[in-house]
Amino acid sequence: MVDREQRTPFYGVVLILAALGAAMAVSYYGPTWFRVTVYILAILVFLVGGVMTFRDYSH
Repeated sequence: MVDREQRTPFYGVVLILAALGAAMAVSYYGPTWFRVTVYILAILVFLVGGVMTFRDYSH
């Protein structure tokens, strides 16, 4: 269980970077509805990644 707790912040950072990369990739190209959809999904992924990254495992 300890090994999984050490990997969780790494996965959170990966999710944050993926969300930022997706938002940057569609920032200038594509239809507006697609950009808005990607932005909304990026916000949700960013929030999940933030929770995973900054979760406090100390008890």
